[in-house]
Amino acid sequence: MWKINKIVGQQLVTLQLSGRFEGKHLTQLQEITAREAADQHLVLDLKDVKLVDRDAVIFLAGCEMHGAELHNCPIYIRDWINRERMEEDANRVNSEEV
Repeated sequence: MWKINKIVGQQLVTLQLSGRFEGKHLTQLQEITAREAADQHLVLDLKDVKLVDRDAVIFLAGCEMHGAELHNCPIYIRDWINRERMEEDANRVNSEEV
């Protein structure tokens, strides 16, 4: 089961994500984050996320790179995000060398 709870504060929107976060949920979350991040600072609270797939991790890394904050990020998700970034950096370096 997948759920998003939105909390709106002054200049801040927190999206509390819970359940299994998979690639099939990305369209919905992309629409929400694009709409909310346009006017306010965005926080994604991952406290209740139980499972993610690679597409979700890549999305979270992109959100963070564009200024969103990841709160209560489980260690396994943080480690996975870091590995994806290192792999992306290595691929970029390799493609520049060619």
